[in-house]
Amino acid sequence: MSPARLDVAVDNLRSGKGMIRICLTADPANFPGCIDDADAVTRSVPAGVHSVRFDGLPRGNYAVAVIHDENGNSRLDTFAGIPREGFGFSRNPAVRFGPPRFEAARFTLDGGAETQQVRMRYIF
Repeated sequence: MSPARLDVAVDNLRSGKGMIRICLTADPANFPGCIDDADAVTRSVPAGVHSVRFDGLPRGNYAVAVIHDENGNSRLDTFAGIPREGFGFSRNPAVRFGPPRFEAARFTLDGGAETQQVRMRYIF
């Protein structure tokens, strides 16, 4: 089986300041934070870069979480639990109270190339 490729395109950034931080995981228990997932693939790129490619991925189910770290402090800033910076997820699921579940953002890589368009959202 040939490995898969994923292109993540990020739309609706409100500024070119800071970094875009992307986490790709196959582990529902570690979505969206990817903190304890040794197999998660993360990338940080300048906010002016709106597309990131992941090559050589095993086939399977994944979800992507993206934050717009405008001040470059390597985390999503919040106020009273509400994000102060931009965020987005694969498949652009509805966001109510808290982040979506893995299943809402899940997509399947089955070889070849896949593209996920992630629409950034801002509350403040």
